[in-house]
Amino acid sequence: MLRVAVPNKGTLSAPAAEMLREAGYRQRTDDRDLICRDPDNEVEFFYLRPRDIATYVGSGDLDLGITGRDLLIDAGAPAEELLDLDFGGATFRLATRTGLAGSWPADLNGQRIATAYSGVVERYLAEHALTAQVIRLDGAVENAVRLGLADIIADVVSTGATLRQAGLTPVGEPILESSAVLVRRRTGEPAEPTGGAAQILRRLQGVLVARQYVLLAYNVPAGQLGAAEAVTPGIDSPTVSPLRRPDWVAVQAMVPRAEVHRIMDELYQVGARAILVTGIHACRL
Repeated sequence: MLRVAVPNKGTLSAPAAEMLREAGYRQRTDDRDLICRDPDNEVEFFYLRPRDIATYVGSGDLDLGITGRDLLIDAGAPAEELLDLDFGGATFRLATRTGLAGSWPADLNGQRIATAYSGVVERYLAEHALTAQVIRLDGAVENAVRLGLADIIADVVSTGATLRQAGLTPVGEPILESSAVLVRRRTGEPAEPTGGAAQILRRLQGVLVARQYVLLAYNVPAGQLGAAEAVTPGIDSPTVSPLRRPDWVAVQAMVPRAEVHRIMDELYQVGARAILVTGIHACRL
């Protein structure tokens, strides 16, 4: 039976469980449950602290896990990313006293950096051949500069309001763009997942596509089919069927959800009518 780790709390927990449900897997009904067995799919789900999931997967005690890219890197465990799940986005930035000039990241050399994600910062420093003292804190790192513990902080930044309250300003480029990811143990040899791991990967990929695309159906004069196909090329190609109405055809194609209204307007301009949009609940491409 496949053993999969799922975040038990925090911002990743509910979206991860919802995505697994959309993929056809049973999930716990009580947030206090630590295990959920899905015998129909031969999967056992373990609800763990998001920060610990990469460690469990890297040790081989669990086969797969859903965690944040930041937590995967921070753990330093022998685990690797299989799939970006497109939720739980976070941007990691450096920040220091407002008005302090510098050349970043070069000026990190010799500095004291406070962060709750020491593994992320240490990897960033290594990638840029920099040396600095990394001070690990459990949270509220914004106070570290004001209290004299650190010169710079590295933390998740969204609006920057918390930084401004602490008299800090982001500097340099983001050190990491994070989101929720599906992870597996790193073996050293690149290999496609097999068995239950391959199934869950395909299903989650299907959920991602279903969330990003809709099915567009419309009728169009046969003489305008080329122009309509240029607007809706589909994934491989659109499906075209004859209609009983002479010289008209019916067309179906997958289109990006975010662009569907613009596409409908363009189709109407080229003569398409009876334009319908249908949501996609699941797919395999």
